[in-house]
Amino acid sequence: MIGVDVSDLAAHLAGWAPPPVDVTGRIDTWPAAAFAALLDQPSPVHAVGDPLPPLWHWFHLLDAPARAELGDDGHPAHGPFLPPLPHRRRMFAGGRLEVREPLRIGDEIGRRSSLVSATPKAGRSGAMVFVTVRHEFHRAGALAVVEEQDFAYRSQPPGVERGRPVSAPVAGEPEPAAWQLRVEPDAAMLFRFSALTYNTHRIHYDQPYVTQVEGYPGLVVHGPLLALLLLELPRRNAPGREVTGFAYRLRRPAFAGTPIVASGAADAELAAGVPGQAPSVTGAVTLR
Repeated sequence: MIGVDVSDLAAHLAGWAPPPVDVTGRIDTWPAAAFAALLDQPSPVHAVGDPLPPLWHWFHLLDAPARAELGDDGHPAHGPFLPPLPHRRRMFAGGRLEVREPLRIGDEIGRRSSLVSATPKAGRSGAMVFVTVRHEFHRAGALAVVEEQDFAYRSQPPGVERGRPVSAPVAGEPEPAAWQLRVEPDAAMLFRFSALTYNTHRIHYDQPYVTQVEGYPGLVVHGPLLALLLLELPRRNAPGREVTGFAYRLRRPAFAGTPIVASGAADAELAAGVPGQAPSVTGAVTLR
């Protein structure tokens, strides 16, 4: 963004070192059933002891800030891992997952979250701060799941467009993939996913806000939803194999009203995006 450079953002981060945050909770069946219904699928979990699909813990241990604690973008104005930047705008950039033991229905779990890094960088669309947060999930004192999430934050006053270039269509038809999944995200799907994750970020449901303030052409499909679509490929096509690792990167936004196709194979890159365009998310999964 014009007027904001890496040194400006670094100055705002000086002395910012939030302590770890610990929360506890129970894994139950309703959130998994609700997400499965969003995808027109039967629930994969029914009883105590059933393993939760990887990353479906995103529907548990949710933060619930008061309405008065939200910023003008609907996102919390303050939080332990939100960098102290003026006019902060947030983008989910990707992450990594290690599953040592799956979380299971009925588990009482603890999650410790901590800041790994906060790094100002200059990119094609201006200066941003890249923040990585690590989440460790424990059951009965043993580490079961480790997740790292990457976020990109920019200092962007309202009404300033992000300046993201629109990528050209991919030349030619892609090779048919062994695994393929097509979804049609609309406003109702995005609203339901926001509700499931208690995500009040207005870019996912407020059309005037997302176009006039954030500078996007339409409602933005959640980055976590795109990542979960990649994991639907092995879940549906290789049900006898467990996911032990997953790494993914959000590359460009996708918007409501356009189809999204996820494709890949067990030993190939996974990708999802609008047909004929560069993918919105890519990833690699490790199966056992």
